[in-house]
Amino acid sequence: QVQLVESGGGLVQAGGSLRLSCAASGRTVSRYTMGWFRQAPGKEREFVAIINWSGSTYYADSVKGRFTISRDNAKNTVYLQMNSLKPEDTAVYYCAARVGNIMARSESDYDYWGQGTQVTVSS
Repeated sequence: QVQLVESGGGLVQAGGSLRLSCAASGRTVSRYTMGWFRQAPGKEREFVAIINWSGSTYYADSVKGRFTISRDNAKNTVYLQMNSLKPEDTAVYYCAARVGNIMARSESDYDYWGQGTQVTVSS
């Protein structure tokens, strides 16, 4: 089993930055594909960014150029650096993990999930 714990969320003004962290425990996730998803109030959860164990990344169009996903396998941790934040980025952000190297963008493809961290961007 893999346990995922997100941190780093908070309240920030539009144009500001936050860095989310996702710490994994239970197993090393160096051979896992890791993803970030988000869910805004009244909306379905959506894909944000993914990174596979080779280091390849993929982003949703809505965050491309503003968000950066990275991983530190020595720390068993994945990060999401969020810059130029907009009010529409307000959501609960979830970290997810799946075995293998496929760049999966559907939440049903992921085996493990964190509890989420709230990000609120004020205008």
